[in-house]
Parts: sequence; structure tokens; C-alpha cells
Amino acid sequence: MRSIKDADLKGKRVLLRVDFNVPTDEEGNIIDDSKMRAALPTIEYILNNGARLIVMSHLGRPKGKINEKYSLKKVAFHLGQMLDSKVIMAQDCIGPKVEEAVRRLQPGEILLLENVRFYPGEEKNDSEFSRQLASLAEIYVNDAFGTAHRAHASTAGVADYLPAYAGFLMEKEVEMLRKALEHPEKPRIAILGGAKVSDKIKLIDNLLTRVDVILIGGGMANTFLKAEGFEIGKSICENDLLEEARGLLKLAENRNVQILLPVDVVVTDEISENGLCDIKNVNNIPPDYIIADIGPETVKLFCQNISQARTIVWNGPLGIYEYKKFSSGTNHVAHAVAESNAVSVVGGGDLTAAIYKLGLENKITHVSTGGGATMEFLEGRILPGVAACEGKGVLQR
Repeated sequence: MRSIKDADLKGKRVLLRVDFNVPTDEEGNIIDDSKMRAALPTIEYILNNGARLIVMSHLGRPKGKINEKYSLKKVAFHLGQMLDSKVIMAQDCIGPKVEEAVRRLQPGEILLLENVRFYPGEEKNDSEFSRQLASLAEIYVNDAFGTAHRAHASTAGVADYLPAYAGFLMEKEVEMLRKALEHPEKPRIAILGGAKVSDKIKLIDNLLTRVDVILIGGGMANTFLKAEGFEIGKSICENDLLEEARGLLKLAENRNVQILLPVDVVVTDEISENGLCDIKNVNNIPPDYIIADIGPETVKLFCQNISQARTIVWNGPLGIYEYKKFSSGTNHVAHAVAESNAVSVVGGGDLTAAIYKLGLENKITHVSTGGGATMEFLEGRILPGVAACEGKGVLQR
């Protein structure tokens, strides 16, 4: 991967792709700027090296049309406050007015382009749109790992027209995920949660050649439990994947990989803060109840394995984490991972939010900023945004 440190930035126009798709309230005010903070080291490095910086990002899903609700104007203002420096807001992301703003840009100054998804050419990876974005600069830097799995104009297409480099965040994400996958220290553990097995089939298949133990919780555990013959009441279950789940369990056995399922669970009569909260062995789940979290014996079992691990990869919460009474399993396991001596890599939007809420982000080796990108990387897929920084753009291939 070509690092930004390999580029001569002085006096150059640098086009930087970041992931400023930040959550906002109804008035458009930013309520969580962690994605912006993650990009600051790259932004400051470029500015400090005397470059003219042009930043681009998307926000929300405007579906290829101009929509003021998704304008980056407030992002520009917030970024200026974070940098304690003026951020010039462009009126568009391509066109004569943007080109003029770029011409006026001085070394050390920063221009933020308007939302690239205001154009349908962005998500279509249109070559002409990519060329127009690329024409604004001499160097392209991608620091948006969270969108690296999208073959869009600003994440991949631009690299067909400009020399492409990875920013510091992109470098760190790829380095940590590759370390966890390709050079892990044993014992190696994967923790998988979330609602659906269908979202994780390729991930499990890839991990079966790379880990020693897989701990499964969350809604996806229900499908495996039913596949094993347990009654799961009214819990969510992908009945069309029961045979696939049995196949994965058999494959794990053949490869000498342990898959540990819950031995007890927290059940409820309704998924709400008003729902009851009871603990049941997986052999004794009432027919009218819903599994909402892993139980205390499962937590103990999972934590024992975590304490022995040297490498941990975790994707997805282990219960219906949004409700406090069903968050205990995720919370206990998060503390166990934080207190372990393992190299730990945690990813996925809901899980990342949980880690930050618990204040454990500094005790985890790496908390990934990617949701879908992290998943696809762990599945072993080539991410277009990563490939672009490795000199593998379409025109180079």
C-alpha cells in the first residue's frame, strides 16, 4: 500500500477522500464527530507539508440529487473549529466555480467540496465524473476506510487519473485487519454477533481457516441453536439457513475449530424496556418467549476463552444492545476483551458505538471505523478503495 508519506506534497493540490458521513440531529447539527476526529492526523499532515488541500466526502443518501438536508456546510464549520482554522466551503463538487476556488487556494489552506452524492455519477463510478473530480488536483489520498468497499467515483474511480496514496487512517485499518487475519498469534478467537447468519456466512467460512475458536451470540446464534435441535420460542431465526448452519458446524468440526454457542440466554416476552427479563438454559426456552441476550453462564464461558486468547476479532453485539436490560452480555464481553492480553480488533457500527459508550476504546488494540468495509475485509474480499491505494485502479489493470 502506498503511504501518504511516500508522496511529495509541497505546493501540490491534494484531493483527499474522507468519511464525514456523521450522524446529525433534525437541525443538521453534528452529534458525533468521531469519524472527523479519525481523519485529523491525515488532514494536518497534508496541511503542514505545504499542500493545497481539497477534501471530499458524502453525507447521507441524497440519491444523486441536490438536497440541502445533506449539505456539508455544517461539517465545514465544525471541521474549522476542530482545526482552529478556516475551512472554505465550495458551492459544488465539480464545475467552473469549484475550479476557480481551487485556483485561489493557497498552500496550507483547505477547501471542502459539497456532497459528492449530489451527483448520480458518484455511486455509479462514472468515468467522466471521476475525471472531473481528479482534474481538481495532482495527488489523490484516500483516508475513508468506511467507504472502501464501495466502487464509487470518489473512492476508486479518481485513482484511474491521479497517483493514489493511503492516508494514515486507511493505513492503520488495513494494517490491523491484515495482522489479525494473516499473522495472528495463537490462540485465535473470533466473536460474532448481530442479527443474521446470512450477513456472516462468508465471514465464518473465511475465519474457519484462520481462528481456533468462534464464539457466537446475538440473533444469529438462534439459527445455530435451532439447527442443533433446540427450541428457541418466538426468537428471530433464518429457517431457510438451518441446513447451511449445520454445514458450517460440521465444517468447523472437520477443521478442528470450536464453535461455542450460548448455553443459557436472557429471554423476554416483548422487546422493550417494559419486557420481562428472565434467564433460561437453552434446553428450557418457553415457546412464547424471545431470546434477547446471552446469559451469565455463557458470559462466563466466553470470557474464559477470551482470557486465554492472543488474537481476538469481534464483529456485532451479542444481544439486543439498544435496550439496557439486554446489553449485559455485550458489556461483560467487551470488558473481558479490553482486559485481555490479546491483540484485539473490533468492528461494526453498533458494536463500535457500544465500545465508545463503555469508554473502552483505548483498551482495545484497534476499533475499526468501518462497518460494511470491515466485514468485507474480514471475509477476504478485495476492497476497491484499498486496491486503489495499491496502484490497482481500473486503468492500471
